[in-house]
Amino acid sequence: MSKTTTFLRGAALALLVATPALSDDSANADTVVATVNGQDITLGHMAAVRETLNPQYLSLPDDVLFNGILDQLVQQQMLAQSFGADAPKRVTLALENQRVALLSAEVLQDLIEDQVTDAAIQTAYDAKYADFEGAPEYNASHILVASEEEATAIAEAVRGGADFAETAKEKSTGPSGPNGGELGWFGPGQMVPAFETAVASLAVEEVSDPVQTQFGWHVIRLNDSRTQAAPALDAVRAEIEGDVQRAVIEAEIARLTETAEIDRAGAEGLDPAVLKQADILEN
Repeated sequence: MSKTTTFLRGAALALLVATPALSDDSANADTVVATVNGQDITLGHMAAVRETLNPQYLSLPDDVLFNGILDQLVQQQMLAQSFGADAPKRVTLALENQRVALLSAEVLQDLIEDQVTDAAIQTAYDAKYADFEGAPEYNASHILVASEEEATAIAEAVRGGADFAETAKEKSTGPSGPNGGELGWFGPGQMVPAFETAVASLAVEEVSDPVQTQFGWHVIRLNDSRTQAAPALDAVRAEIEGDVQRAVIEAEIARLTETAEIDRAGAEGLDPAVLKQADILEN
């Protein structure tokens, strides 16, 4: 809401006299709740205001919120009636734009409710991930030491039958040493390039030659490898739903465009900077 028309302020609301809740089952959007110089304010007007309020106001007690909204509408009606002239051009244009925006939003909402269904989301998900090829992932262990000579001796020892995990616990200077050198699963970009390249070249259960990185010299064992699985629908539902919504909206706009008579000739030759003119809304 514009700051010039916001009357729902905490201090003012606290002073409002509580109004009993409406109990008439026949109350509807056309129920008149007040008049200002003969101009009706209805329950529908109040409900429409409530829909635009910030969440902080919606937590107010019902009677306080009811009175606050009614007070706002009464004040706005009095101020509007006091204008005493035809509506300014900028107000008329804003009202026209707002009407179009609200009606188009209603159309889109109806489209989404009708076409963005669980079945449509499932179909879109199946199509998007039908040929999914996940990135490779590796499960590896390593032994980190300071010199190439030591790394070479370790590689020869484990290839000769020494237990890799026990050797890592005994000799590795890396933080994974006490855990037998296990690094768990990792994918592309999670390790330094030289280490990742070496891992990618190994067969499962193969032990690498010494590999140098900025951390020292590594002897690496590839424990297992796999490719990333497609994400579960629940994990990407919001993304897929957004895709379906956009497709539905674009299809409807394309359908309407085919039959609409659209003439943009009036915009041709205009300097786009014309919108910056301060008096454009006064002419």
